Amino acid sequence: MKIKDTKTIYEGFYTFRKLTLEQDGETFEREQFESGHAAAAIVYNTDKDSYIFVKQYRYSAGMELLETVAGVVEDNDPEKTIRKEIEEETGYAVDHLKHVWDFFSSPGACTEKVFLFYAEVSKKKSEGGGLDEEQEQIKTVELPMEELLKQKWADAKTIIAVQWLAAQEQVFLKKPETKL
Repeated sequence: MKIKDTKTIYEGFYTFRKLTLEQDGETFEREQFESGHAAAAIVYNTDKDSYIFVKQYRYSAGMELLETVAGVVEDNDPEKTIRKEIEEETGYAVDHLKHVWDFFSSPGACTEKVFLFYAEVSKKKSEGGGLDEEQEQIKTVELPMEELLKQKWADAKTIIAVQWLAAQEQVFLKKPETKL
């Protein structure tokens, strides 16, 4: 497959492009969503032996979601970005940071790559809660490992982070009850 042409069809908070592709002599079009790359972290509070997550309303999901701390990568520096996001969203300064994995969130239509980290914190520097100018209303939720394993996660980056953590700890996630 080869990209023959790219046109911006909308540019606002996000960007949409129309791509002309060629494969086996056939030409066709697809749309592409660009939101920038993201940095995310599963945050461990070493003083409380608990994991810190953030809860906020996600308009695309139409509900509040409990998720890992995350933000759009700034200055092409995922590590600097996640350190800043952890402090803005939770109020904690990072004591230790470890890069875990990079993955595409939905490569069929979206260019976003997520840079996943594990962070340890112990000292609160501010209230957290996000930035008013970014219209963030973030609540922090701390969960001990046993509660974290029982959660019904709905956010992909959080599921990946929790699965990674469970593998590191050699524990199993509890299957959430589902209704069909």
